[in-house]
Amino acid sequence: MDSAVLADDPTDALSSLPRRSGRRAAGQVRFFYGPMDCGKSTLALQIDHNHARQGREGMLLVRHDRSGQPKISSRIGITRGAVEVDEDLDIRELVRGRWSVSRPVDYLIVDEAQFLTPAQVDQLAELADDVQVDVYCFGIATDFQSRLFPGSRRLFELADLIQAVQVEVLCWCGSSGRFNARVVDGRVIRAGDTVLVADTGQDGVSSGGAAGDGREPVDQEPVTVRYQVLCRRHFRAGDLGPIATGQGQLSLA
Repeated sequence: MDSAVLADDPTDALSSLPRRSGRRAAGQVRFFYGPMDCGKSTLALQIDHNHARQGREGMLLVRHDRSGQPKISSRIGITRGAVEVDEDLDIRELVRGRWSVSRPVDYLIVDEAQFLTPAQVDQLAELADDVQVDVYCFGIATDFQSRLFPGSRRLFELADLIQAVQVEVLCWCGSSGRFNARVVDGRVIRAGDTVLVADTGQDGVSSGGAAGDGREPVDQEPVTVRYQVLCRRHFRAGDLGPIATGQGQLSLA
């Protein structure tokens, strides 16, 4: 299946859609991507609201929300509960479980989709093709090393529609920011686990070391772990600017 890049505004996805009785032959997989702070989670919740308003039944899924809780949370304060997707979850079985108790699933909203396994992305495509479920995925394309996340790579390969979220995020220099730098104790880190679960507060100070596999952090001196969006030039140089962004960045990535 070839991927097509949408030229239209992503809010086109908010248009009214018919109930299952008037459905087309197949559902669609849509992937909305962008760096931190561009409004992906906000858009996800907007789309869910619009579909629910039209009487459609959906499920919200998430993997590693910034809150550390099973929910989709936006930085502007909008939050909704969601199903946490661990790496062993078969999403097809999750949907079938809903059907088994006579609860229809017309669409899926998947936030932090970069953390899905490639197999789970294949499951989403199967649900779209075989049982006409519309799938909306939201996530970051590349990790702190500027390499595609496995889940994002598979979405680029399989999605029917691909859209960069249009809210521009700026580097400290004013250029467009696309790269999510991991910053530890004030410097850009180039190596480490792709998934870092950091027990950080608003000031970004961890109470201990962080384990990338979700285990309890090891007992060691506190470290500052945060993320900052940079342009390519300053990402490559590891230049955080004269005033590094300190608060409100991801504590889970």
